[in-house]
Amino acid sequence: MTDKKYDLEDRLVRFAAKSAIFCKELPNDFTGQYYGNQLLRSGGSSALNFGEAQGTNSDKDYINKASICLKELKESRVNLKILNTIEYGSEKVRDELLDEAKQLIKIIATIIKNKK
Repeated sequence: MTDKKYDLEDRLVRFAAKSAIFCKELPNDFTGQYYGNQLLRSGGSSALNFGEAQGTNSDKDYINKASICLKELKESRVNLKILNTIEYGSEKVRDELLDEAKQLIKIIATIIKNKK
């Protein structure tokens, strides 16, 4: 079970890193900067909050941190949908990030549900 936890951490780290690289390549206009900055923050925050969740001492605290991770992933998903609609950034990378965000949301939501 421990391996899966760290595999999930690795997936969240890769999601954050790939989001950061994607954001660097967005057009350098107001729209690109705005949505890029938002995605950079929410994508990174999901990984960081999951890391914090792993260091908690109670299920209640774990659920709280994992819920923040889930919220940030959902924000990332909506951001990527907006970027998709306005066709900003690489379509291939956008689609990959959006798919990964959706998968990570399902995984984290299931973990939270099982902890309750």
